[in-house]
Amino acid sequence: MSRDSFSTYNPGINFLFYIGAVLFGMFFIHPAFLGCSCILAMIYYATVRGIRALKLIGGMIPLFILLAVINPFFNIYGQHVLFTYLGGRPYTFEAMCYGMAVAGMFVTIIMWFASYNMVMTGDKFMYIFGRMAPSITLVLTMVMRFVPSFRKKAIQIAAARKSVGKAGDSGSGRDKVENGMIIVSALTNWALEGGIITADSMQSRGYGCGQRTAFSIYRFAFRDVVLLSVMLLLMAAIIFCGLNGGAATTYTPEINIAGFDNLYSLIGIVCYFVFLAIPTALNIGEEITWRILRSRI
Repeated sequence: MSRDSFSTYNPGINFLFYIGAVLFGMFFIHPAFLGCSCILAMIYYATVRGIRALKLIGGMIPLFILLAVINPFFNIYGQHVLFTYLGGRPYTFEAMCYGMAVAGMFVTIIMWFASYNMVMTGDKFMYIFGRMAPSITLVLTMVMRFVPSFRKKAIQIAAARKSVGKAGDSGSGRDKVENGMIIVSALTNWALEGGIITADSMQSRGYGCGQRTAFSIYRFAFRDVVLLSVMLLLMAAIIFCGLNGGAATTYTPEINIAGFDNLYSLIGIVCYFVFLAIPTALNIGEEITWRILRSRI
């Protein structure tokens, strides 16, 4: 699936979704909430990237295990000691569970930001914040643009050096370090030169002279209003349930997790699942509609 239907909605809706997904993912450490967020973040990223998403998703598994295993070495609180080390320092089950929750939160945030970089392009960011803070927005947009540009340019420089027999992928460690420093130096020169050219171009085009105007191709359509209303209602329900203990969770010194017998937990998890499933549902619905229409041709 290559077409992302969710990204075709108004940028304000895209940005609001990611604000909710990231903030809720940071504050809710309830296992059910974390599971919903992590799984749906991966599914949405897979619907956008296709088979190429497996590389990043696969890399999250060892990262999750590493963070979960390391945490109890720094957090010794807990009642059930699995083993001791360094002269009696405990490695507890509760600390390991808390490490799993922190690892899940970390992986979830990474996955949401991975899809965020594909949905929230520079022009969308300018559309949202360009009128409120034009200078800051322009700087942030240019900075975000330089990240993929630097990566692409580094690959080009490395390929050019390899074509003339000066690649650093072989040889001693010193040769590899020198090759890396040469690439960094070339990147720095390219960035400085590009900055000067950009500044001269902006000055010649009259940037900063007179009152600045803004142009955008994005408009709020009826479908945007409907989706925005649904998202706001779901976010309000999630916050309400969270404030009433629906996501109450403690891991240390003992594990206490709000169960499904708590009405606020049940409603909160359902609303949370529906909210995070919106992009994936839109993409799947678009794909099904496209296949049905194509089959009728």
